[in-house]
Amino acid sequence: MVSLPAVPVSVVPDGSASPSADRFGRGVDRALRFTGGVLAVVGGVLSAMLELLLAPLRVGDHLVGVSVLVAVGMNVALSWFAHATVGRRWAVALPAVPWFFLVAVAGIRTTEGDVLLTGTWVDLLLVVAGAMTFAVLGFRQILAAAPPGRT
Repeated sequence: MVSLPAVPVSVVPDGSASPSADRFGRGVDRALRFTGGVLAVVGGVLSAMLELLLAPLRVGDHLVGVSVLVAVGMNVALSWFAHATVGRRWAVALPAVPWFFLVAVAGIRTTEGDVLLTGTWVDLLLVVAGAMTFAVLGFRQILAAAPPGRT
């Protein structure tokens, strides 16, 4: 039987990576985080617009509350996406701020008398459910333990 010589194994990095490669990696990471943040903001805008378009949806003479389900589902997905891509706890605010802004503007009557959110049960539930979704997910991020290696 042939035995192989013992090779020492070290867990300490040997420093063979060049500093420019490390800087390049950090630059790519920052660019990806920024892009993820921008996509989260755009997602918040698109989510609010889709929900506002679905709010007056009727089947026959009855309102259908599908926009409420879309609001909760998309707000959960956007909050997760923002946190996963940006990597910061405050990232839940990236889709939430434009969502709140558009929903608030949709409830204001224009000088011509037009308004998107008229005060029906679907509109009220849309505002409450969407806002509570962002609030709960933001609160969970505040209470979450810090990831390992970060103080």
